Amino acid sequence: MRRDLPYALSGLALGGLLLGNAALAPDAAAVRVVDVFLVLAMAAGLAVCRRHPVVALGVVTAAMLALHVRVHPGVSAAFPVLGVAYVAAWRGHRLATASASLVFLGGFLARDISVAPADRPGQLIVERTALLLGWFVAANVAGLVARQRRAYLEQVEQRAIEAERTREEMALRRAGEERLRIARDLHDSLTHSISVIKVQAGIAVHLARKHGEEPSATLLAIQEASGAAMRELRTTLDVLRSPTDADPVGLARVDELAERTRAAGVPVQVTVTGRPRDLPTEVDQAGYRVVQEALTNVARHAGPATAQIHVEYAPAQLTVSVADDGQASPDRTTTPGVGLRGMRERVTGLGGTLRAAARDDHGFTVRATFPLDGPP
Repeated sequence: MRRDLPYALSGLALGGLLLGNAALAPDAAAVRVVDVFLVLAMAAGLAVCRRHPVVALGVVTAAMLALHVRVHPGVSAAFPVLGVAYVAAWRGHRLATASASLVFLGGFLARDISVAPADRPGQLIVERTALLLGWFVAANVAGLVARQRRAYLEQVEQRAIEAERTREEMALRRAGEERLRIARDLHDSLTHSISVIKVQAGIAVHLARKHGEEPSATLLAIQEASGAAMRELRTTLDVLRSPTDADPVGLARVDELAERTRAAGVPVQVTVTGRPRDLPTEVDQAGYRVVQEALTNVARHAGPATAQIHVEYAPAQLTVSVADDGQASPDRTTTPGVGLRGMRERVTGLGGTLRAAARDDHGFTVRATFPLDGPP
């Protein structure tokens, strides 16, 4: 109804103009109750012309033509008809608009000719009728032009939406092709090497047991780690080939990770504080990868050391830390490698913070904090 309010106010304003013009025009008849009703009908027609342009066009044309015949308020009777004719043409009702315009012009001209005095030159009637004809032609043309412009703007908007959709589809397709390329490269470069390591370790374990010897813990750890690496690599390749992660890693598998690290000769202790709960998939996977990379660094760089994994669940954040008592010290310069940079990118990409530094009493600590109280 708010969108109809300007039309209703315009109808009331034109109604006041008509009644004022009829009261002031020297050749106008007296305004009666019926004429007031005709003006109100015109105002009601303008109020609904946005929703029902054809009905409003018929009501306004008939009311103004009747008012012109009864009162003869002058050319001001054509103003409401011109406004509704523009709206009807803008809405696409060309035939109804042209018909109403011709009916009003014909009635207006017939009324002027019938009451024209003998001494009044016909040139004035023709000029006024020609003026009204120009106004009606302009109203019809303006409505059609506005309709064509609206259709053009809608077409341009639709093309922009289609172009955006096509661009998004192209980006998704390129991302899929890139995932497939990375999957092929990883498969070609890593799968063969890890498979060889796993097979060789398995053969060594088999030969040792065949000769009645117990395989060393290091050999068993290599066999277990290579098998786990193959499983994770296959999972990663499946994710790259398909956007859906069928077997995602998460903090629920930290105990498995700690067990494999113990088998490699590094004592690991796992501590969980707070109430474990469901985490966003990205945060869960990032926390697991931080622990995995930190334990890898402990096994590679810390020397003889023990590690402590601490997972802390809080209402607004998740904290994951891995500390060791290895060879690192504050007075030794630590150059961040690919692993630390990868951890930092994972954590900061989710809106978290990462601190990786040597401890005061020797050792190294990696601490990652993820926010859980809002979108990353």
